[in-house]
Amino acid sequence: MTPELQLEVNLIAQAVATFGMFGVIWLVQLCTYPLQVHVPAEDFVDYQAGHMRRITYVVGPLMLVEAGTAAWMLFIPMSDCGTTLSWIGMGLVFLVWISTIVLQVPCHWKLERGKDDAAIRKLVATNWVRTLGWSARAVVVGWMLVENL
Repeated sequence: MTPELQLEVNLIAQAVATFGMFGVIWLVQLCTYPLQVHVPAEDFVDYQAGHMRRITYVVGPLMLVEAGTAAWMLFIPMSDCGTTLSWIGMGLVFLVWISTIVLQVPCHWKLERGKDDAAIRKLVATNWVRTLGWSARAVVVGWMLVENL
């Protein structure tokens, strides 16, 4: 595969994953997480288990493709601008993954045991880190597409 084709394939895969997560995270931030307060306490454990199982099928592949393509971009020869954008993009991947592991996952673990309004509020508040991180990634990846395709 030529370096040019490698760049194009990687950029397109990265764009699909990043733009997919951009849409998912805004839906989750504005709808899914805030509406959890309206789930009755007696149904919450089942709701949370179903949410975690189903959302993983959507975000798992997207996050893995995004992380893999972001890392791959660091090894593809590009202009100085492209290289800089690749490093910024990789930094944003680290940000959203660290936020997920350190901030959101503990909230989800707490919610797996039952409805907890404080945990829901914390989940909504801390998820802004990922929402803004994926929004910034969408800008970076869009810029990379314009620069390189």
